[in-house]
Amino acid sequence: MALVGRLAFVTGAGSGIGRATCQALARDGASVVAADRNLKNAEETVTLLKEFKENHVSLHLDVGDSSSVNNNLDKILSKYKRPPTIIVNCAGITRDNFVLKLSEEDFDEVLKINLKGTFLVVKQFAQAIVEHGINNASIINVASIVGKYGNIGQANYSASKAGVERLTRTASLELGDKGIRVNAVLPGMIATPMLAAVPEKSNNKVFEYDSTGEIRETRR
Repeated sequence: MALVGRLAFVTGAGSGIGRATCQALARDGASVVAADRNLKNAEETVTLLKEFKENHVSLHLDVGDSSSVNNNLDKILSKYKRPPTIIVNCAGITRDNFVLKLSEEDFDEVLKINLKGTFLVVKQFAQAIVEHGINNASIINVASIVGKYGNIGQANYSASKAGVERLTRTASLELGDKGIRVNAVLPGMIATPMLAAVPEKSNNKVFEYDSTGEIRETRR
């Protein structure tokens, strides 16, 4: 119960990595705010957390909309009288297609949610942490191994996750002396609803770089 007394805020909490993160945090004693664009899914996540304790809430959140991010922060401050000191950015989407077929709209939407959304949450919540004089906080951004190596059919997703990783590096340099740690994790292929939406033919392919720097294909 190492996180007893800590307040955590998780985006993309309605399913996949976000839901599992909420469960892990609650199991370790944190109070969890589960935020998701699909409020019903976020509510289902909170129901799963009740076996640990009752002080968890769900919120509707569109991370790509600054007013929605601000509204979530305001609701948290009103209920808990303090900002969360654990923030996990899990919200993300895919709109996969080959570069020659990828629409501008699908490119923009993925960067809006995955990259801009992470930026908006980091900015607003870090500002609240600083204003409340808290000097022990942690922000974890979920990037992807695809952001490091790229992947066929995922130019927009790869670009967004590479941006998350570099945003994280920069934010860690700027916020470290304010008592806010900023880190990123780069998951590989994980069985989540997002992965289930990828065609099986593509889903079974993983592209990696070998020791010589050449790209090669492996199978899951």
